[in-house]
Amino acid sequence: MTERQEPHRIAVIAVPPVTSFDLSIPELVFGATLIEGLPGYDVTICTADPGVVAASGSLDVVVSRGLDAVAAADTVIVTGTGARVDADPRVLDALRAAAAAGRRIASICTGAFVLAQAGLLDGHRATTFWLMSGEFARRFPQVELRPDVLFVEDRQMLTSAGLSAGIDLCLHMVRSDYGAAVANNVARLVVAAPVRPGGQAQFIETPLPPERGSELAATRAWALERLHEPLTLADLAAHGRTSVRTLTRRFQAETGASPLQWLLHQRIDRAREILETTDLPLEQVARTSGLGTADSLRRHMLRRIGLPPSAYRAAFTRSPYGD
Repeated sequence: MTERQEPHRIAVIAVPPVTSFDLSIPELVFGATLIEGLPGYDVTICTADPGVVAASGSLDVVVSRGLDAVAAADTVIVTGTGARVDADPRVLDALRAAAAAGRRIASICTGAFVLAQAGLLDGHRATTFWLMSGEFARRFPQVELRPDVLFVEDRQMLTSAGLSAGIDLCLHMVRSDYGAAVANNVARLVVAAPVRPGGQAQFIETPLPPERGSELAATRAWALERLHEPLTLADLAAHGRTSVRTLTRRFQAETGASPLQWLLHQRIDRAREILETTDLPLEQVARTSGLGTADSLRRHMLRRIGLPPSAYRAAFTRSPYGD
């Protein structure tokens, strides 16, 4: 049995004026990560001058910890900030020291500007909030900017696009540290979109939009427990106690997809989780996820993420304990 690891230590640097939504993301995601009932992460928010930290809009936040927290961290994250120029030299020095010590360094949204000012993204692929991508490209030509992806992982440097893409990035780190099953459970707890691997983000189709209604939520939950079964529109309509026509209209309104599109999306995600967490043969992965045959599994994964199942498994398999 694998010995229980100590919680992974994360220091989140608040650089004023901080984007309060971005600042909340690491604690939201990492705080929901439990391994055998115990916290998988120890998250500390810190700043150069502890106390009241200016935030975007009309909010201020209070941060009590100083930058000493960075030296003790395994991962350092800079969240969104309006400090796209002249970031505090103390923050830049702390980031450089953490990078030199081999720590994992990440940014959410415009936090990439701070990493770039520290020189940490030179020669790396990176992304940032799309609205600021032109400014970023002009100011940091030595960084290979990828404005068309949710997030990028290049060696020890990870960057995300704006706002909710920070959730995708944090879930990707959970996946890398503790495996797909843990990350997918966290995603369900924080009511996030399906997990999308950062290294293949450029291949992945736009995810299903956030659900906009709950009238058929019970039917969707019922279907998720039966993805391996040959569910039909009639089956879904019978469970929802409605006609097929009404079911299709409500599904489209609540999920942004038809019932069959939604089912396919969920089955591919289930297949990905099985590939990442088991050694089951591809035929069994296909049957268990409801995709039928190995050929069907291969076809759908190539269309969805640009990788066949065997290559996907090789690229993204992780131990539940990050071994």
